[in-house]
Amino acid sequence: MNPSPHLAPTGAAGADTDPAPLPLIAVTMGDGTGIGPEVVVPALLDPDTLRRCWPVVIGDAERLRQAARLRDIACEVVTVAAPGEAAFTPGRINVIDLGLLPADLPWGELSPVAGDAAYQYIRTAAELAMNGEAQGICTAPLNKKALHAGGHVFPGHTELLAHLTGVEEVSMMLATPTVKVIHVTTHIGLIDAVKKIEPGLVERTVRRGHEAMVRAGTPEPVIGVCGINPHAGENGLFGYGEEEEKIVPALEVLRADGIDARGPLPADTAFFLAGRGDYDLIVAMYHDQGHGPVKVLGLEAGVNLTVGLPVIRTSVDHGTAFDIAGTGVADAGSMIEALRQAAEMSPSPAR
Repeated sequence: MNPSPHLAPTGAAGADTDPAPLPLIAVTMGDGTGIGPEVVVPALLDPDTLRRCWPVVIGDAERLRQAARLRDIACEVVTVAAPGEAAFTPGRINVIDLGLLPADLPWGELSPVAGDAAYQYIRTAAELAMNGEAQGICTAPLNKKALHAGGHVFPGHTELLAHLTGVEEVSMMLATPTVKVIHVTTHIGLIDAVKKIEPGLVERTVRRGHEAMVRAGTPEPVIGVCGINPHAGENGLFGYGEEEEKIVPALEVLRADGIDARGPLPADTAFFLAGRGDYDLIVAMYHDQGHGPVKVLGLEAGVNLTVGLPVIRTSVDHGTAFDIAGTGVADAGSMIEALRQAAEMSPSPAR
């Protein structure tokens, strides 16, 4: 995509200066019955957002207007047919309106209609990214039950986006101001996760994490790799040698290639060490090994990233929060941070 002059944010440069283009981020509205619309509106109006990226919502314009009224926010929600029609000025939200939600759709209730709409938002964002019209994707939360009820059986955003972009293997990364963690396995049972872990998967996961950290501005990241068993097996005392069989060979290959990957580390101390700055990234072997510490250390500002896609994808690290949806009290901090990291890790388009 080659942005036209009207795409430049107001005040980005002087009248005689060709402003440097910013990455265009496709922002999916998420499940329309949850808090997605309520966090998208203030996040896109945050002054820092327009300084970092050009966001275009894929969603429902009227639902965004309802969310703005709930939060008593004055703004202009403008429908555009494509990213190239968008203009970026304070107080304006650009939305590609798919018009899939009824005006009287209740807040906070599981809806197959909202589940299907959430899928369509993601599908459209993926198409924009694949066509080069968006340099990154930032997603508001969807509800898995609603997604399935709408006819789309995927475990979550990560697997759905991999399917839509034709990528066989991606990794989930969680990022907070305190610690970043990438997962070797995610949405499978613990016994299945241990079976699935093998040196090739560990190596590929670390490489994806290394690439993401370099892209985000850490040229030589120090990466801590967790073990599987308590105390990382403690020299064979716990488990059946899984660390030596499944992790150590990968670390040897990575270090030979100049990647500073250290371990296997006891998971119960790895996150403490990362929190004090010893590691730039922690590699968790399974879902709860990584998610638990991250949610303790920084859920309110946590961001979920998918690495390995054609473009970076970021998301809030919280759910649809049906219990408070429609009340206007949802905290937009994680959405603002997700947009910041999407902008930081996405390339600027060609002039």
